Amino acid sequence: MSEANDTIEITTERVKPRDAELQVTIADGGGPLVVLVHGWPELAYSWRHQLRPLAEAGYRVIAPDMRGYGASDCPPDVQSYDITALAGDVVGLIEHYGNGEPAFLVGHDWGSLISWPLSVMRPDLFAGVACLSVPYFPVAEQSLIDVLTEVVGDSFHYILHFQEEGVAEAEFDSDPIGSMREVMWLGSGEAAAQGEQLTAMDSAERTTMLHGGSHPLPPWLTQGDLDAYASAFAKTGFRGGFNWYRNLHRNHSLMSQWRMQPVKIPAAFIAGDADTVLTSTGEVGPEHPMLVNQAAMVPDLTVTMIEGGGHWIQQERPDEVNAALLAFFEQVAGGKR
Repeated sequence: MSEANDTIEITTERVKPRDAELQVTIADGGGPLVVLVHGWPELAYSWRHQLRPLAEAGYRVIAPDMRGYGASDCPPDVQSYDITALAGDVVGLIEHYGNGEPAFLVGHDWGSLISWPLSVMRPDLFAGVACLSVPYFPVAEQSLIDVLTEVVGDSFHYILHFQEEGVAEAEFDSDPIGSMREVMWLGSGEAAAQGEQLTAMDSAERTTMLHGGSHPLPPWLTQGDLDAYASAFAKTGFRGGFNWYRNLHRNHSLMSQWRMQPVKIPAAFIAGDADTVLTSTGEVGPEHPMLVNQAAMVPDLTVTMIEGGGHWIQQERPDEVNAALLAFFEQVAGGKR
């Protein structure tokens, strides 16, 4: 690995790794490739606190606006966002920016739902995988959509709410800055501490994900940050991100050959203990069902839980996330695992 460089320049360029052109943000420290994959509703901008520190530690770091987001292409049809397309974009970026050596893959939220499967499908490409917020769960007998339909019944669930084209778009597109303010606040550790955190499931009377409340900006999100997100979504709309959710059932079929497969490469899981992904399914601790299942399916696993951290953990607690990532990379690169 190259020596640390405190004069790292952050640049952007457009690349077409597969059938969609992506805008990629780059911080090149000269060493092993690190690919940062954002989730919903985010951008490469959500990795703004990771790019330079990881590059200064000697890594070549790239963060794309994934297809459907920001300055990248936003194909109109739903199937353009299935796991084959999304994973293909990441593989194409590795082919473009890598030097033939295994890369480190880092995902957050939906980025984890791309990164975990990729680590199973193409372990040859990766030195290690680090996922934030969403633990590993293997492809099971039923798709998540089928499971939710059975479990939820007449109640509201945001993932099912996103399935019908046009409904969630009308809700979010009408007020991008208000939508982003509410989502960012309700997913935060600060909202959890005040008992206001977003829940995945609610009563049958609920008909929208957003309630239009007036929420403060959490202390880790500036007005400039909010404006950056809102400006991007004002241009593209939210349809691209919703289309990722609309492929969950299709993805289950596409990945059937990897059903119940473990992750065999070194892996890290980093999350806040107030993340609604975890708190919605039980008290966060060693016996949490998602974490127990993950431990059984990921034998070479490092777990970092950040006290009080919410869903947007790399933005909320960047120093702790960066330290955990660098420790994991160094452990893997040093052959200590």
